[in-house]
Amino acid sequence: METVNLGWSLGALLVLLAVAAAAITATSGLGRWRTPVIASARAVVQLAVVSLVIGVALQSLWGTLGFIALMVAVATWTAGRRVTTRGNRQVAWLLVPIVVGIAPPLALAVLTRVVPAEPIALLPLAGILVGGAMTATSVSGRRVVEELRDQRGSYEAALAIGLSARKAVGLVARPAAALALVPGQDQTRTVGLVTLPGAFVGLILAGASPAEAGAAQVLILVALLAVQATAAALTVELVAAGRLGGAAALPVR
Repeated sequence: METVNLGWSLGALLVLLAVAAAAITATSGLGRWRTPVIASARAVVQLAVVSLVIGVALQSLWGTLGFIALMVAVATWTAGRRVTTRGNRQVAWLLVPIVVGIAPPLALAVLTRVVPAEPIALLPLAGILVGGAMTATSVSGRRVVEELRDQRGSYEAALAIGLSARKAVGLVARPAAALALVPGQDQTRTVGLVTLPGAFVGLILAGASPAEAGAAQVLILVALLAVQATAAALTVELVAAGRLGGAAALPVR
C-alpha cells in the first residue's frame, strides 16, 4: 500500500506549502520569510540522505547502534546551541541529560522483550526518544538560563539568605523549566482524541492491527514522559552546578 505518491505533484505541493508558510510568517510579523523556506529545503535534503543511510544501518545491529549514536551526537549539539554559547566543553555536558534520559527506557524495553532487539524495532523507538530528550533539554535549559537572567535579584536574594546555588536555582527557575514537559504531557492526555500520533498511524499503514499500533504508541508516549522528565531535571542540575549557561547566565556560587 502506497502512503505517498512520489512524483512531480508531491514536489509541487511541498513548494506550495513552503511558500505559504513563508508568506504567512513574513506578513504576520512572526519572523523572516526565509526561515520556513530554508527549513523545508533542509528537511528534503536531510531526509533524502537519511533514507539512504537508514537503509544501510538497518542491515545490522551494529549499524543501527552507530546511527543511534549519531542521532545522540546531533541532538546534543543542537540542544547545546540553544542553551549555551560557551563552547564545546559546555555542549558536551548535554550528553548527560540526553543519554541518561533515553538509556533506561530503551534498555528496559529490550530486556523485558517488549521491543525485540532488532534494528527495525530499535531504530524508530530510539529516534523518537532522542528527539524527545533533545526538546526537553533545549527548552528547559534555555528557560532556566533566561529566568535566572530576568530574576537576578531573586536569585541573589536566595543566596543571601543562605540557600545553596542548587536550591536558589530551583526556587527561581525550576517552574520555568517545567514548561518543557507540558507538550508531552498534553499529547499523552489527549492521544486518540485530538490527534493520531505518527507511530500509531505508521504502524497501521504498515499492516499492524489497531491493538498492536495502540500498544506501541502507549509505550512510546509513557517512555517519553520519563525521558523528558529525566532530561529536564538533569539539565536544571547542570545549570545549578555551573556546567551550563550562556553569556546571560548568572554566576553560580
